Amino acid sequence: MRLTPLALLSVKGLKKSYGGHLAVAGIDLDLAPGECFGLLGPNGAGKTTTLRLALGLTQPDNGTISLLDFAVPAHAREARARVGVVPQLDNLDPDFTLRENLLVYGRYFGIARDTLEKRIPDLLEYAGLAQRGDARIQALSGGMKRRLTLARALINDPDLLFLDEPTTGLDPQARHVIWERLSQLTLRGKTLLLITHFMEEAERLCHRLAIMDHGRIIAVGTPRELIATHIEPEVVEVYGDGAAPWAEAAGRKLAERCEQHGETVFCYARDARALVADLARHDTGNDLHYLHRRANLEDVFLKLTGRELRD
Repeated sequence: MRLTPLALLSVKGLKKSYGGHLAVAGIDLDLAPGECFGLLGPNGAGKTTTLRLALGLTQPDNGTISLLDFAVPAHAREARARVGVVPQLDNLDPDFTLRENLLVYGRYFGIARDTLEKRIPDLLEYAGLAQRGDARIQALSGGMKRRLTLARALINDPDLLFLDEPTTGLDPQARHVIWERLSQLTLRGKTLLLITHFMEEAERLCHRLAIMDHGRIIAVGTPRELIATHIEPEVVEVYGDGAAPWAEAAGRKLAERCEQHGETVFCYARDARALVADLARHDTGNDLHYLHRRANLEDVFLKLTGRELRD
């Protein structure tokens, strides 16, 4: 059964429980063609479960899923033929060369060998690994492995890519290379669903995003919309032994909102000039320091989901 295409991915009223725990609690989600859509949330928020449900790898308890015009899970196999997946952990075959990894993976999609032989050089070039096609996986750095995994996800020329924390564990240089490769994909008209814990990554790459917590979507919008809607525009971080006394004496009077976490006081304001002026008078020793900056997506994320650790 095919559904009328309203989006490349559309889920309505999606629910999934495990042992009485509601992992996904009735969410609605739509991905428009050509956008990078981010799914953010603390550990255990339900992000990866949502991804598995959307791919038809997990049976939902309730709700409907349309993936690339196919009803899922009933026709998940047909839908997945047009999807690329970058998993959270690399699962490249260490017994094969880079070229062989791409060739074998392409054969899973039933792609003819001669077609793959033509496609693989371009994918290796895209991954920045054109000169390493005959190398073994063990010879690659972590960043190279992630780039190869991304290239592998493109072997079937997918309409939609699911990326589950694609830059986790990478150094800044490798992360920026992956970001540049993902930006290229959206410029080529590919649609991305990006799960990430890196707020800078989401703010840089995503056209829209949803913040998820306790199995529910609690905010949706562009990064700028979410910042403008949920947080004051300026933030002053005050730290050191004198931060807490200063906050009680002046900070809480001058800011719209102050939060203390450890030795740092976060002051949120629409206009931080009075805060900064007062701090400049007090910042004369080693017990009080401050940083004045614009609010960002991480501030929104922490306000909506809290600062406590999640396991």
